[in-house]
Amino acid sequence: MSSSAVSPPSITARPRASLAVAMLGFFVVALDAQIVNVALPAIRNDLGGGLSGLQWIVTGYTLMFSALQLFAGTFSDRAGARRAYGLGMILFTVASAACALSPSLAFLIAGRILQGIGAAMITPSSLALIREAYHDAAQRGRAIVYWGLGGSVAAAAGPVLRGVLTQIDWRLIFFVNLPVGAAAMFVLSRVAPSPRRPMPFDWLGQITAVLALASLTYGIIEGAEAGYGSPEILTLFAAFAASTMAFLVAQARGRHPMVPLDLFRSRTVSTTLAIAVVTMAAFYGVVFLQSLYFQQLRGESALQTGLLFLPMTGLVALLNPLAARLMTRYGSVAMIAAGQLLMAVGLAGLWLLPADAPTLLVALAMVPVGVGGSFTVPPIIALVMDHVPAERAGTASGVINTARQVGGSLGVAIYGALLAGHDFMAGLRIGLGTTAIVLLVLIAASIPLRNVDQPQHQ
Repeated sequence: MSSSAVSPPSITARPRASLAVAMLGFFVVALDAQIVNVALPAIRNDLGGGLSGLQWIVTGYTLMFSALQLFAGTFSDRAGARRAYGLGMILFTVASAACALSPSLAFLIAGRILQGIGAAMITPSSLALIREAYHDAAQRGRAIVYWGLGGSVAAAAGPVLRGVLTQIDWRLIFFVNLPVGAAAMFVLSRVAPSPRRPMPFDWLGQITAVLALASLTYGIIEGAEAGYGSPEILTLFAAFAASTMAFLVAQARGRHPMVPLDLFRSRTVSTTLAIAVVTMAAFYGVVFLQSLYFQQLRGESALQTGLLFLPMTGLVALLNPLAARLMTRYGSVAMIAAGQLLMAVGLAGLWLLPADAPTLLVALAMVPVGVGGSFTVPPIIALVMDHVPAERAGTASGVINTARQVGGSLGVAIYGALLAGHDFMAGLRIGLGTTAIVLLVLIAASIPLRNVDQPQHQ
């Protein structure tokens, strides 16, 4: 491997600082992905606006975060992970302050769009910092588990925190990002500069990737309301197909492709990406379904619903250190298979429960879904990172996070379509049962990964 692929020794001087920065970044990004939902009625009372405007408060963030993952990954490789992370965190923090001080709904939506751009830059660069700081695969795997802990803590704290802060003032849900951003920038100053790859940008690839991901994400989100057979949604999906074809041609023929297609020749990488899509679809789909179930069918308030999610999200945060030890002992593939099995068991349990089951029992049945999902994320990322060279860490991180975001959007869209076409409980059970079966099939596909491909080292 060329010398450009070798990180200088100074990069590993303070690996804990790199890990702390990565954890803070994932925490604040994961927190903002969900914390705004319960505040929407309060925002409407303060700033006005209709349903479409409120949807854009959520969609503006999600759309930019999903569509720019690939761009942010390649930018991280070329400009350096430390620099990309710093720019993303500064943008995210400033945008959070703008959201908190918004005088109008349009200003708030613009702030949320900027937040999404900052979040897209933070996520792949945070994983690239870990890839640079930890050269040993086992240590890197443990570090990725602790990176996931940042998101788990956000998931555990988010439902309760958003309920409490919204009761005081909805603007506090954005102000809370400011001290986290300041702490992240302070710790980042203790991380050595990252190596840079001064290569030309693949502008055709960048543009077509953003168009493809934006049209797909927007089509999935808006299709639940407009109908997936409506002309505007079909036009978006056609734009996605055309942009995807143009992107693939650009990557196959370009001199400096944004995402080298040989990345997917590894059976480990391609299978792992498919598992990432399905597991994220299952997790986000269940969160979507159960939120509606608790509030619409059981009459629970937003705060009560958040508390009912706490057994699942709280255990995820508590068991994350155990996941690190298990992954070291049994390997990434075994952890992925075990996580999928736990998710399938949880989905089957929710499928079998009657509609009038005690709400606490339903909340407990959700625990295997959350714990199983959290057990799959670190080993999935570790497998992909182990099978790409260090100079492609940002690109690989962008690919894996794009797969996860698309999976989450697909899960909500598919489950929403099932609810629209059936009685609520019938649609819920079809979605849960089908997903459980798909996960069992993927377990069979993941087990052979133990016998193929060897990790690439720096």
